[in-house]
Amino acid sequence: MVKIRKSKDRGFADHGWLKSFHSFSFAGYHDPQFMGWGNLRVINEDRIAPGTGFGTHGHRDMEIISYVVSGELAHKDSMGNVKGIPPGDVQRMSAGRGVMHSEFNHAPNDTTHFLQIWIEPNVRGIDPSYEQRTFADAEKQGQLRLVASPDGAFGSVLIHADARLYSGLFDAAQPARMEIDSKRKAYVHLLRGALTVNGVALAAGDAAMLEGESQIQLEQGQDAEVLVFDLHP
Repeated sequence: MVKIRKSKDRGFADHGWLKSFHSFSFAGYHDPQFMGWGNLRVINEDRIAPGTGFGTHGHRDMEIISYVVSGELAHKDSMGNVKGIPPGDVQRMSAGRGVMHSEFNHAPNDTTHFLQIWIEPNVRGIDPSYEQRTFADAEKQGQLRLVASPDGAFGSVLIHADARLYSGLFDAAQPARMEIDSKRKAYVHLLRGALTVNGVALAAGDAAMLEGESQIQLEQGQDAEVLVFDLHP
């Protein structure tokens, strides 16, 4: 089964300084049909205006991944991390028993466009921790590169969750196929461009929710950047 989540059907919030699309119920947006998928709880596509951002706020018992599409995200947290997150980097923060952080766009003219991703952990009350790694475009071109996993395989960031996240760039005749356990769930989110997933066409902002499938087939990419999640059911 492949269910399509169209970009235009997502929740949307315009706070002036922040424009955010919600794939799943979040804050003031609530849809009982879209409370998450497997252990994936949040995918917010955020655009932060120049010179603005999220003030210091707290999280606990959640695996949080930031994936920057364009611009740069400035991160500061109660663990002492002060980092800039550019496109190509994947940031992971395990909130554990509690962490405070802020996220800003310090650029005077450029919007920061990024995805905020929350995955439910398989362990609670752990010490909060932080990790950030760079994945070059060459590692993702025409293939799916593992960028987050529960064991840190192949240099991916380590998440305390039964989930794996892949990133890929596809254009022209660059198909890719990934075998998956049909008892698990998968989620394919297209950041930009166009792509077909198991024969179904996606446009920028669209997603495919897969259940009972044994493979993910990506084809007909047109300047496509995609995230693929292998999830606990």
